[in-house]
Amino acid sequence: GDICEPDFIKRLFESEKIDIVLHFAAQTHVDLSFWRALEFTYVNVYGTNVLVAAAHEANVEKFVYVSTDEVYGGSTDEEFDESSPKRPTNPYASSKAAAECSVQSYWERYQFPVVITRSSNVYGPHQYPEKVIPKFISLLQQNRKCCIHGSGLQRRNFLYAADVVEAFLTVLKEGKPGEIYNIGTNFEMSIAQLAKELIHLIKKTSSESEMEYWMDYVKDRPTNDLRYPMNSEKMHNLGWRPKVPWKEGIKKTIEWYKENFHNWKNTEKALEPFPMTEAFAQLSGP
Repeated sequence: GDICEPDFIKRLFESEKIDIVLHFAAQTHVDLSFWRALEFTYVNVYGTNVLVAAAHEANVEKFVYVSTDEVYGGSTDEEFDESSPKRPTNPYASSKAAAECSVQSYWERYQFPVVITRSSNVYGPHQYPEKVIPKFISLLQQNRKCCIHGSGLQRRNFLYAADVVEAFLTVLKEGKPGEIYNIGTNFEMSIAQLAKELIHLIKKTSSESEMEYWMDYVKDRPTNDLRYPMNSEKMHNLGWRPKVPWKEGIKKTIEWYKENFHNWKNTEKALEPFPMTEAFAQLSGP
């Protein structure tokens, strides 16, 4: 089924007796959002409205909307907390920010128990290779160069998947209705440095010139925020902190792609420097 199909979603809540919703479903590829903004708005905003309306009608006990640090926009020095204003700079982040407003309105109007989370970049096994870490790993394992947008100086906070799972379990148990929680990490790395780390681990080299050989600088995306620094004190107060060190998490991730990349279907487009676009046609209902 599809979250954009109201009749299906309504039947699902009725037949499955759903009591808790973790809403992860979304279009999330930032690069693609510049070319397919309508699809991102349709799925992320309209789809969320369909889902939260059905959940409210079904008297769900808790509705967790999974958002992103990108709703804050970029910052070089200011650390964002949950009260910081939303200043999204790309269609993906704008659609997530708009969906947040819809979800929050159900708390304001009906006291429907919604919780919003905003997390840093997640990485780990099983991630589709359009995202930067699995993309770089997959390219290097095929003896192809890492494609780096712009200067490569943009910095990102990377959080291992198992730590994020623990965060959501914490939010389900301890998160207070109507609240927003930043799920972040202090571990931060530039995209260029990320490429060098992966080249060192996969190509077994520490030579600067050899590392540069495996890095291919391409044009930048229309906007590319420099940093998304977040304060996650609120989550720490619930008892959660990230535990998996970078060296451990990235090693497990590299090993997984070495053994499993071939199981992905139609991945060639995902490994291109920029997404291949197709026209988006909204399917109308009966």
